[in-house]
Amino acid sequence: MDKFTNSAWFMRIVAFALAALLFISINFEMESDKKSLGLSTAPEISTETIENVPVEVYYDRENLVVSGVPETVDVTLKGAKSLLINAKNQRGFKVYVDLSDPEISMGNRTVTFKISDLNEKLVATIDPEYAEVNVQERVTKDFKVEAEYNTSLLEDGYTAGQPTVSPQTVKITGAKDAIEQISYVKANLEISKGQNETVNGKATVKALDRDLNKLDVTIEPASVAVSLKVSIPSKTVSIEPKQTGKAKDGIRIKSISVDPAEVTLFGSETNLEKINELKLPVNISKIDGDTELELDLTKPESVQKMSLGKAKVKIRTEKVDVDQETSDPVDEDVVQEPEEEKEPEEKPVEKDEPAVIESKTLNNVKIEPVGIQEGKDAKLESEVTSITLQGESDDLKDITKDDINLTVDLSNLDEGTHDVNVAVNAPAGLDWELGSKTIKVSITPKEEET
Repeated sequence: MDKFTNSAWFMRIVAFALAALLFISINFEMESDKKSLGLSTAPEISTETIENVPVEVYYDRENLVVSGVPETVDVTLKGAKSLLINAKNQRGFKVYVDLSDPEISMGNRTVTFKISDLNEKLVATIDPEYAEVNVQERVTKDFKVEAEYNTSLLEDGYTAGQPTVSPQTVKITGAKDAIEQISYVKANLEISKGQNETVNGKATVKALDRDLNKLDVTIEPASVAVSLKVSIPSKTVSIEPKQTGKAKDGIRIKSISVDPAEVTLFGSETNLEKINELKLPVNISKIDGDTELELDLTKPESVQKMSLGKAKVKIRTEKVDVDQETSDPVDEDVVQEPEEEKEPEEKPVEKDEPAVIESKTLNNVKIEPVGIQEGKDAKLESEVTSITLQGESDDLKDITKDDINLTVDLSNLDEGTHDVNVAVNAPAGLDWELGSKTIKVSITPKEEET
């Protein structure tokens, strides 16, 4: 054994083993140092897709309109994983389309997407790679706005006037060919089902072509104020008492009067045209003398509502002998002796009796507005009312609505809603009482004709 360990070959083998161990140790330490210093020669390569990256468009915004460029694209990046993570988190890069060349021509063109501010060690792929865009001259034009609403949502019997819009015109900016396609500029007012009162709200303005397709334009302002007056047609008719039953023996009905003498009915114009009076049945079979009653008014089925639910009835009576009410039969078998002729008695001189005062009610008498200021419009809440005339029978019998002139003076009214007295011009010698002494009047600026 000592001989082997002292041999030259043993020494050579030991030296070779030690050299191999030293080589392996030195290489292991160098690799560790490189990794700790970031000097790895083979970095890990990865890919990462970033979705919905915004696209910027560079062009002359004052004079041109560009359409067809998508708002976002997807970007796939390839490179060292550490660089990918940084790019994804910070998104410091930009995707853009450059149409800033002042010599650019109008019309359709294909443009590629570009990317900037990206680390040069990363490779980017954009999806889609290009876009079909349209370049047009930028045009701004004024248009009048027309308000609209769904008429089927109004409550039965109710109607709505023409909606008013403020402002009445808007500025629309867009590509020249898009502006030329505008056929309608609408503001749709949202109302609820069963709408039965005036609506004031905001409505978004839309520009539409002749096929009612929405156009890609900019509208200023984007919304307008819309007012829609909702009301129900009305008609004032007289309440006519109608006797029912038979008066008791010894009682005679002298008169029956109703207070108030009129009622206003509300409903569709078609149905109201068919009604000229409202019958009020009055049962006289239990009347013993002068009586005042409060009776319910029966609403016609075709009417939505009435201004009154009850009315007072005054009944005036007189007592009479039963014998006076029925004449005694004559017995034909009894011979009547001729009465002796008597000298005519001197008739007393008749004194003039006071004239009988009667009343007459005229319905739906038109009210005329006068003195409307220049540049303003006036709308009356109701254009008709009733008038009750009192006077002698001979003076009343030929009076018609044409003999009555009702007016409201608007000469000193500012814009807004006012209660205005109704002035009456009636034939002399008659007293009168209006169904409505005042009327609501709305004063608005006069719409300019275009």
